[in-house]
Amino acid sequence: MKFPKLPALLLTGSLLVATGCEKDLLDKTNPNAPSTAQFWKTQDDAVKSVYACYSGLQQFACYYRSWHFMAHRSDESYSQSPFVELANFTRFITPDNNFFISSFAWNDYYRTIFRTNQVLTHVPEIPMDETLKQQLLGEARFVRALSYFDLVYFFGNIPLILTEPTVTTRAPQAPPEQVEAQIIADLQAAIPSLPVSYSDAEKGRATRGAAQALLAKVYMQQHKYTEASALFAQIMSSGQYDLVPNYLDNFTDANENNRESVFEVQFTGAVLEVGQGQDNASSSESHDRPNFFGPPGPTFADVQPRRWLLDEYKDSTVALAPGSSTKHLIDPRRDISLIHAGNPGRFYGKTFAEWNWNPSQQYWRKYLNDRTRTDENFTSGINHRVIRFADVLLMQAEALNELGRPQDALPLVNRVRQRASVNLAPLTGTYTRESLRPLIRSERAKELAGEGTRWFDILRWGLLDNQAGIDELKGRDPDFTNFRLGISKLLPIPQRDLDIDPSVKQNPGY
Repeated sequence: MKFPKLPALLLTGSLLVATGCEKDLLDKTNPNAPSTAQFWKTQDDAVKSVYACYSGLQQFACYYRSWHFMAHRSDESYSQSPFVELANFTRFITPDNNFFISSFAWNDYYRTIFRTNQVLTHVPEIPMDETLKQQLLGEARFVRALSYFDLVYFFGNIPLILTEPTVTTRAPQAPPEQVEAQIIADLQAAIPSLPVSYSDAEKGRATRGAAQALLAKVYMQQHKYTEASALFAQIMSSGQYDLVPNYLDNFTDANENNRESVFEVQFTGAVLEVGQGQDNASSSESHDRPNFFGPPGPTFADVQPRRWLLDEYKDSTVALAPGSSTKHLIDPRRDISLIHAGNPGRFYGKTFAEWNWNPSQQYWRKYLNDRTRTDENFTSGINHRVIRFADVLLMQAEALNELGRPQDALPLVNRVRQRASVNLAPLTGTYTRESLRPLIRSERAKELAGEGTRWFDILRWGLLDNQAGIDELKGRDPDFTNFRLGISKLLPIPQRDLDIDPSVKQNPGY
């Protein structure tokens, strides 16, 4: 659904508020602008305030753009961008801790959190339908939890703001364990009040399954596999979700909010942007990830997939004929996920050879508009799928396997492999936890390639915590040569906020 834009009082807010020493003489107060004293009165106000929370997720540095750059510092992607600061960012070279990705992300996420805190402060006092009130509060808690989920796993030690701030507010900086505890508390409070589904007109709002899945993802990051598995089981038994037959349907604007979608951020192709990074009624209804993640010519080609990922789609588990030795079978997900010299498709109206692209290079294809446009711009209408049911199935497989139940995990992996449009041969035989683990990880790499989950995976698997893990990643991605243990796992906190509040301390090594 498209969430309506809201008045300025809901669209403002940041971590810390600073005032200028003098107002410009031409700045005048609009007497017709709504004030907080006028706004928080009716049920309609409450509904609109929650729409503003969702709108925050569409902002420049959240899922509109910067989130994708931050998540693609994993071993599946790299950058050859002529924009040196961006290329260095993906190479773990961040000498300037005000670089726009981390700086804008910090600002836009805290603006979204500000909105959720407004809702949680004011909506309880509005006389309205009590069931709807609790649902709206649950939605606000979900959006706050998702915002803190991204912030804590990108930045680590962050200010934890749980009330509506004022100009004098200085929020204490919390360690990751405290932030995770708050995310868990928000989601546990949200789950009972959220509906299991919405009408077609309201799809895109947080459901009970979305909150359960996000909570389970936190437990997975904490290696609390029993708690995560119980939640995944509830989602799977709810009857609300399933794999869609056609894998491609997860990445186009024609098949959004389908049965496989657990939660996605809503975008339209409307030309509403009046300035990147601005927060107003004419910004961020569109999505511009495709403009940076596709091939050269139609896009900027700033982020590309690594070669190992292309090779991973050769399924060495499949024998082509009875009695033959194991041979490679090409996974059909490869050519939906990647543009490469062996992909027979047409991209923005031409083949790979007709574009004269370098055959040694490969490019991302997911979320591109290459089937309906001749190039990309800043107005993609394709929703970003934050959590898919395939992700839930593979996380449940991982949880069960880590609990010592590989034979219970195996059918879930095969369910993903045997989606109608993929139809790979099932994994058979008897596995131990140790022998099934790399197959689950490989399946996640192929199924979820380019979707931003890989960073959270390698973080969860502990590969960023010791030299052995970095050496493994470096074998797939030479950029990890620059990775500094104890430093590079976290982004630097923007210097602007350190200057405003000296009690906020920079992450180690920056």
